[in-house]
Amino acid sequence: MNPAAETVVLVHGLWMHGLVFGLLRRRLGRNGFVTHAWSYPSVRQGLADNADALSRFLAGLRAGPIHLVGHSLGGIVIASALARQPDPRVRRVVLMGPPWTGSRSATGLQRVPGIASLIGRSMRDWLAAPRPALPGVAIGVISGSRPLGLAGALVRLPRPHDGIVTVGETRVAGARDAVTLHVSHMEMLLSAACADQVAAFLHTGAFAHHRPEERSGQGIQP
Repeated sequence: MNPAAETVVLVHGLWMHGLVFGLLRRRLGRNGFVTHAWSYPSVRQGLADNADALSRFLAGLRAGPIHLVGHSLGGIVIASALARQPDPRVRRVVLMGPPWTGSRSATGLQRVPGIASLIGRSMRDWLAAPRPALPGVAIGVISGSRPLGLAGALVRLPRPHDGIVTVGETRVAGARDAVTLHVSHMEMLLSAACADQVAAFLHTGAFAHHRPEERSGQGIQP
């Protein structure tokens, strides 16, 4: 292991597990980062408990600086953890498809019989919570504009959206940079274009807006 390599912790979204980051971890490793995928009970445990568990995981890492990458609800858990227990080693955070300002999908699906319970405690907690401020942390936001996903089929979402989260819902006040790619919510985990943008922000604090993939989002390849 390269002792000079910077550490990245990846946090998954609702109904997922850290294993979904296998491809993204490989790509970030090629970019010189040491990666960890942290898993948590996204449905049965509340947001504060998950946030505190992430803080404990970070506290146990013998590394610095640390960067964080969260997909969907994972970005919300990251923000909640840093708001509750700031870690001075955390420098840059990338939020991929975060339902930051709210979630029409979650709100709508709660009205669908048999699905409401699957939204989970953490998401319900977030919908009712004030949005945290994260001073001292550089935040980059990636949104998707490819409308493929279960929520998009069941709930009327205004375009552009990624099938689950609208681009407007990803807007984070105070974010340093933001980029929209033509990928769906789940394709963010597989897209080479998305991985390149994550690496660019972690390295420089800015996305690569001049790159063609910002518009096309193509490149789901190993």
